Amino acid sequence: MRKIGKQEIEDIAVGAALLGTGGGGDPYIGKLMALQAVEEYGEITLLDVDEVPDDALIVPSAMMGAPTVLLEKVPSGEEMFSAFQNLEAYLGKKIYATMPIEAGGLNSMIPLALAAKLGLPVVDVDGMGRAFPELQMVTFYLDGISATPMVLADEKGNNSVLSTINNLWTERIARAATIEMGGSVMTAIYPMTGKNLKDSGIRNILQLEEELGKAIRLAKENNADPVKEALKCVKGFELFRGKVTDINRKTESGFAKGIATFEGINEYKGETLEVRFQNEHLLAQTDQRLLCVTPDLIAVLDAETGLPITTEGIRYGARCVVVGIPCHPKWRTEKGIETVGPKYFGYDVDYIPVEELVKKGVTI
Repeated sequence: MRKIGKQEIEDIAVGAALLGTGGGGDPYIGKLMALQAVEEYGEITLLDVDEVPDDALIVPSAMMGAPTVLLEKVPSGEEMFSAFQNLEAYLGKKIYATMPIEAGGLNSMIPLALAAKLGLPVVDVDGMGRAFPELQMVTFYLDGISATPMVLADEKGNNSVLSTINNLWTERIARAATIEMGGSVMTAIYPMTGKNLKDSGIRNILQLEEELGKAIRLAKENNADPVKEALKCVKGFELFRGKVTDINRKTESGFAKGIATFEGINEYKGETLEVRFQNEHLLAQTDQRLLCVTPDLIAVLDAETGLPITTEGIRYGARCVVVGIPCHPKWRTEKGIETVGPKYFGYDVDYIPVEELVKKGVTI
């Protein structure tokens, strides 16, 4: 158990945006929400998973929808409290703690802001170790834990309670409702016991995010290379350096989908990279080589500052470093690949771990 204050939030927001692989919501908005909550209500208690009682009720809190919507529809903050309190009333049981469902600039911050206001602890765990676009794409789904009952809340005061036959139906129904509710909502989802959390969660995610953010911050202060320092933290790989020459992005079916194109610079001069995304970066390839593919993490970093760039934040002319990071071993299982591998997203490639692609290279 330890306390989280303003500096920790600043660092976590950066690290979470990097692990969010382009998705998970605007880190700036999320950081402001969490900082304001800490200023008003005090520091947040962060629990290790093993400190949670087996029979305690734990509920993740998160935003659902297309990150591009946040550019015009900024959450007020009341939606997350409404979703959480309505789920607690529906279950008729006191919620012991909250947690992030995924890594992401906004979705790692929402539980912190919520916890500060409600006086609850946050558990240092999530369900992905990164961000993914659909509700069933969590380790809890791999272990048979239901996403429902689930509450969706919008800025107008609407609340919807879902109870579905399986998590794939949760995604389908919740996505349709989210579109009708303005393209983004706050959710309380995957209510589970402390034992569920210990068995299925990816541990110490907030700690890793904080270490990442701190490494980037200190590198800039000490005139070191922030990209190299970040990659040391996550045992990641530099895949490409280039300038954004085209960004084809649209909001479709409740997701931000598109392709970012990079023209190589320095040792990558003469090559062209495409990064394909659906909220999150899912595939990176040049004309000749496959560089990284989901479920491994693909992050786009500012070449000078090392700060992560979200899919909605990629701009023409930006000079970037594209990096690849090995995913959690749970995603490299047969069910993990079936749930979040390239074939699920319609890419006609097989999953090959990023460390093998870097070592051997795979031509296409």
